[in-house]
Amino acid sequence: MPLVVQKFGGSSVATAERIMRAARRAINARQAGSQVIVVVSARGDTTDELIELAKEITDRPPAREMDMLLATGEQISIALMAMAIQTLGEKAISFTGAQIGIVTDSYHTKARIKNISTQRMRQALDEGKIVIVAGFQGIDEDYNITTLGRGGSDTTAVALAAVMKHRGQESGISQESGDRGQGSGVGCEIYTDVDGVYTTDPRIVPEARKLDAISYDEMLELASVGAGVMHSRSIEFAKKFDVPLQVRSSFTDTEGTWIVPESEWMHEVPVCGAAIVKDEARVGIVGVPDQPGISHRIFSAIAEQNIAVDMIAQNVGSGGKASIGFTVTKNELPNTLAVVRPLAALLGAAVEHAEEVSKVSIVGTGMRTHTGVAERMFAALADAGVNMKMITTGDIKISVLVDKSDGVKALRSVHQTFQLDKPRAGAGLPVGVTPAAVPARAPAVLDDNGRDLAAITQQLSSMEDIVVSDVQLSTDQGTITVFNLPDQPGNCSKVFQAVAEGGIVVDTIVQNLSGPGRAQLSFSVPAADLDRAGALTHAFAQKLNPPAQVVADAHIARLFVLGIGMRTHTGVARRMFGALAERGINIRMINTSEVRVSVVVDQRRGEEALAALKTAFNVG
Repeated sequence: MPLVVQKFGGSSVATAERIMRAARRAINARQAGSQVIVVVSARGDTTDELIELAKEITDRPPAREMDMLLATGEQISIALMAMAIQTLGEKAISFTGAQIGIVTDSYHTKARIKNISTQRMRQALDEGKIVIVAGFQGIDEDYNITTLGRGGSDTTAVALAAVMKHRGQESGISQESGDRGQGSGVGCEIYTDVDGVYTTDPRIVPEARKLDAISYDEMLELASVGAGVMHSRSIEFAKKFDVPLQVRSSFTDTEGTWIVPESEWMHEVPVCGAAIVKDEARVGIVGVPDQPGISHRIFSAIAEQNIAVDMIAQNVGSGGKASIGFTVTKNELPNTLAVVRPLAALLGAAVEHAEEVSKVSIVGTGMRTHTGVAERMFAALADAGVNMKMITTGDIKISVLVDKSDGVKALRSVHQTFQLDKPRAGAGLPVGVTPAAVPARAPAVLDDNGRDLAAITQQLSSMEDIVVSDVQLSTDQGTITVFNLPDQPGNCSKVFQAVAEGGIVVDTIVQNLSGPGRAQLSFSVPAADLDRAGALTHAFAQKLNPPAQVVADAHIARLFVLGIGMRTHTGVARRMFGALAERGINIRMINTSEVRVSVVVDQRRGEEALAALKTAFNVG
């Protein structure tokens, strides 16, 4: 029998009327022949009200007790939902996270799931009941109540779908039987107050268009850069365990947006969406020694405080010194500064920071096959008079950091430039993706590394562990670095325009502030084009600012760590940089995204670095 997990957010259960509407949706799915698990959030503003209650007692509530308090919001919701379903004539039972055995680590208020038992849920489903589960919560191994942090109910829902899809041992059901194992149709529906995923936030850009379908990687990148429909952790689960998702409105029957594996038609679209993170904070460490192990020391110290770093931009060093810039959420800035300031002092470096900044990003799998995407984005921002403080590029994402006052203008500019308001494949034009077709997958579900997911999930000893699918080495490119570039709108765009006019394709791009009014820009080009790119860049830089220096380096190796959870797991950079530091390999450049972290090292150490990273991440 197929199984569906339905998740209802706080707005979807805010009133008795809405609870009854959600209950009818669950009953309709049950009567249509599916087993049903419902995950609910706290009602309306309940969580905010509980936080305010805590503040009435103390300005610094203990994290353990905050979890105890916050978990009560979901308990109210599950009881009311079960009552509603029973009132409408169907059998239902409610469970807290602890009651069904959602076991997490002990990071209170932002715990990660380690394991989920299916036994109690299976028993209730076999009895014909609709199972109601409290989202956002679990227990640690000492039986303390924990909460999962932002987007926790989405994470709960997708995790339940994953474990129910792939784990058959506890129920005695054969995975090959097709009854409930991975061959059966297990999906997840995320009900919210919007009718799907849009090309950008329609509250900021009214002409934003709803997407019919989007890939896991695209949604991961969008979720990490401000698309608030779903949190990136839940998308990580969906991709890792091959769970098809649909985001749809709880108030209408309109078809929502499917989040699915990547398809060939997606490569036709260079940019599928744009997003903004309004409340970022930038930290710059200027003048760190340009030597092995420095990046590891810095990001290990940050990771030990469980602080997730977002953009990381480290440019090529000069005169034995380098600058590292990175962003964190604004509320994490005080904790971050408390970590990096004493460390910078030991290294003889200076720390600077900016609070009023926003990150604007564009995302699309088509970037892999379309050239000139970055140039178009930078030109659009230059035309809008927006200055870029940082640039990082990934496989399918380009992010820029701008003044917060320019954030909305920047978002609207790039949305218009890439015509994201127009109909296209996957957003108003048919591509052959239908709800019936999406869950129809091959019986043997394999992840990117070719491992049987059923074997992984039968263990389920640490569900939210990092999954690194590959480590790659590339030695076919060189880097161009521009020092002392005036930090003014349009300068970066003009550099790339000059290079593009020479018919040269630019790949990795990193821009970082290197001092007051000065930026440092590094980018890679094919090795065969390095001399021409260097000459074109030098000619332009001299016109712009005679003291500017341009350095070309043909002797570089680029290494890529690809997988799931690259950004939300604080230990990825620590493990990657640590593996290189142990070998005494110096990192010249760093670039990050949600699905890929890349570094540039000396070409002579490339193979050694590749071996070190494969060992560190247990990739054959």
